[in-house]
Amino acid sequence: MTAGVVLGLLGSVMGLAQPMVAKQVMDDMGRGGPAYGPVIALSVLVAAGGILAGLGHYVLDRSAESIVCAARRRLTDRLLALRVPVVERTEPGDLISRVTSDTALLRQSAPQAVSAAVTGTLITLATVVMMGLLDAVLLGITLGVVAFVGIVVAVVAPRIGRATRHTQEAVGRMGAALERALGAFRTIKASGAERQEALALYRAAEHARRTGVRAAAWEALSATLSAVVVQVCFLVVLGVGGARVTSGAIDVSTLVAFLLYLFALAPRIGQLVEGVGQFQIGSAAASRIREVESLEVESLEVESLEVEDAHYGTEGSASRPKADQLPARVAFRDVRFAYRPGLPQVHHRVYFTVPGGGLTAFVGPSGTGKTTVFSLIERFYDPDAGHVLLDGKDVRQWPLAELRAAIGYVEQDTPVLAGTLRENLTLGAVDATEEELRHALRLVRLDSVTDRLPRGLDTDVGHRGSSLSGGERQRVAIARALLRRPRLLLLDEATSQLDAANEAALRDTITDVAGRVTVLVVAHRLSTVTTADRIVVMEAGHVRAVGTHSELLEADALYRELATTQLLNGR
Repeated sequence: MTAGVVLGLLGSVMGLAQPMVAKQVMDDMGRGGPAYGPVIALSVLVAAGGILAGLGHYVLDRSAESIVCAARRRLTDRLLALRVPVVERTEPGDLISRVTSDTALLRQSAPQAVSAAVTGTLITLATVVMMGLLDAVLLGITLGVVAFVGIVVAVVAPRIGRATRHTQEAVGRMGAALERALGAFRTIKASGAERQEALALYRAAEHARRTGVRAAAWEALSATLSAVVVQVCFLVVLGVGGARVTSGAIDVSTLVAFLLYLFALAPRIGQLVEGVGQFQIGSAAASRIREVESLEVESLEVESLEVEDAHYGTEGSASRPKADQLPARVAFRDVRFAYRPGLPQVHHRVYFTVPGGGLTAFVGPSGTGKTTVFSLIERFYDPDAGHVLLDGKDVRQWPLAELRAAIGYVEQDTPVLAGTLRENLTLGAVDATEEELRHALRLVRLDSVTDRLPRGLDTDVGHRGSSLSGGERQRVAIARALLRRPRLLLLDEATSQLDAANEAALRDTITDVAGRVTVLVVAHRLSTVTTADRIVVMEAGHVRAVGTHSELLEADALYRELATTQLLNGR
């Protein structure tokens, strides 16, 4: 930025010298003498000034691209570090527009604002000084014009900033509406709701148009008033200057030099006016970017908490755990949790203990907090009270990267990202070998599927895995979790979309994995529950009973009801 400003300043200084050299040319020609030297000097000044100004403009634009790239990288890091509750109450489309649209405004405004602030201001002051050396009376007229333009800018600039901010907010809302529509594209088509969603997008676009027109109107008013005032100034200077030439107060060459300076001053005034407007636009964009940077991110620091359980297995790293590390132990101690203040509690004094290794199933009616158990273990949320323990140590005392490196998590909707199958499988396990990939695929019975794909593991799976079936997406998610070599595997209804044959094969795989890894599953299928080493029955946000399938059939009425209705229906 500094180099660009200096180059532009040097080019402008050479332009500042041109009227004086032109005056010398006229004086020499008026005396009948040769003007070769001044003409050559004037030519050199014009050429060198143009080259330097062009270089300065390029360097400033190049710097602006670097600014945008740095801002986008910083925002990307910030967005990926946000806490889950923050993302869930924020529109993704609006966040995307801040990374793309708002940073693009920085690209547009940064070079002009900096150039106007430094080059425009200094050259304007230097031009005024040179005008004063030529004629004080004409300078007074010019200063009156500059003062008027300054008043116009002071009044209009804040309105440009406010209008631009409203425009960017409207663009963010449109991005959110579009993300909403594309995120449920098949549902919209199946419901015949294309027109309904299009109208919502039209309204968002129209609001963005209105706020954009308002910003453009203030910018146009500012630029037009400045241009008209400068033109009036030129006419007044021409008239007064002509009268002063007639009276003999100044020479014709002096008037010509003054008019040349006035011609040079006019675009500088326009540059200052536009620079102030661009600064307001950039400030509005920067303000929205700063709002993202003020959102709460996950803490990488370990919290100091007093927990009664002994510490166990505290060593580890953010990389994949070693294959010979012990299965994790999990315990909930008097856990209470609500998703937001004012909402009903999802967990009411939840207690349970899961020893290392084996398969533990969580069952219960919908809305009893089964999935929330997994979210608290992963520290997507922190409990309002009580302790969530991993290996006898509160999860808030674990370094976050180390905690999650020890856990494999398959979500309820088993998301698959756009990209290749290989990229999806190695998400979080970039050091996985080809043999490990093949082994994981065999475990989940995806090896035959990948063999049929045109490019094998390097086949693109489409947006959100659209080229895969629901069952295939679930198996990709399970294979991805297994590749991380977790000590604790969390499966949230991970077999709900599998056919009977694939489910049976995968159930055998999970049973085998449970000999080396602690496996927790949220299950709605009786076949999954009956093979579990222990079953945790949840009701209304608390643990109602813990036991094996046969024990609970005899001792717990709710489990007996679930086993004969809901669990059987999910078979």
